[in-house]
Amino acid sequence: MLTFIGLGLFDERDISLKGLEAIKDADKVYVEFYTSQLMGSDIKKMEQLYGKEVHLLLREDVEQDPQWLNDAVDNNVVFLTGGDTMVSTTHVDLRLRAIEMGIETHLIHGASIASAVCGLSGLQNYRFGKASTVPHPYTSSRGVTVISETPYDTIKTNMENGLHTLIFLDIDKDKGFMTVNEALKLLLDVESRRREGIMENAIAVGIARAGSGAPVVKADYAGSLVDFDFGAPLHILVIPAELHFLEAEALVKLAGAPQDIQDSD
Repeated sequence: MLTFIGLGLFDERDISLKGLEAIKDADKVYVEFYTSQLMGSDIKKMEQLYGKEVHLLLREDVEQDPQWLNDAVDNNVVFLTGGDTMVSTTHVDLRLRAIEMGIETHLIHGASIASAVCGLSGLQNYRFGKASTVPHPYTSSRGVTVISETPYDTIKTNMENGLHTLIFLDIDKDKGFMTVNEALKLLLDVESRRREGIMENAIAVGIARAGSGAPVVKADYAGSLVDFDFGAPLHILVIPAELHFLEAEALVKLAGAPQDIQDSD
């Protein structure tokens, strides 16, 4: 048996009772923290609460050479991830590999940032379109800094369809956790080159440390929000399309958005 368990948003206490019971019954416990991470916890705290040794997997252990799956052929193994399980395509691939090996699989879900964003901001969950990720820039073989334009294109398409865009921010083992500020700078850089007006007067919503006792939720025009101090990670960004009047009111009251967005919705 291989059980995939979503740990929730912030620390080791966010796990469900069902997930905790599955861990206590497991023969071996694995976790990966490269797709997401519990910023309010660490392996030691998890082991103290869960009562089991927790083995940390690297990205290559999950995506390239998941030899640890063999443990689940004859043992009860659990695989832990931040947020909700199966949100990442990497986890879907793991499940399919396990099934091909004749391993029975089971899912125990956890709180997801996708729904938490709606609760914290007041944006309506059925009005979100395709999500995207802002990756860290990289240097090409010619020494040129490359900034992905895919998030900009996703925002553009969603806006044309009246849909909000959830923007995940890159986590890199060398470059660290991308901030809302860095992501906005990259999107505004693309705007300055393409001049299509997508980000020019866009409202942006930044959220930091969702699931903690003191999350930060701030909305403003993108050009102003880029300078706001969101503090420690994890961060996530939303670029809303045209707002429903209740959404505009929520952003003003819950996220400190400029009052004038209620006049233009």
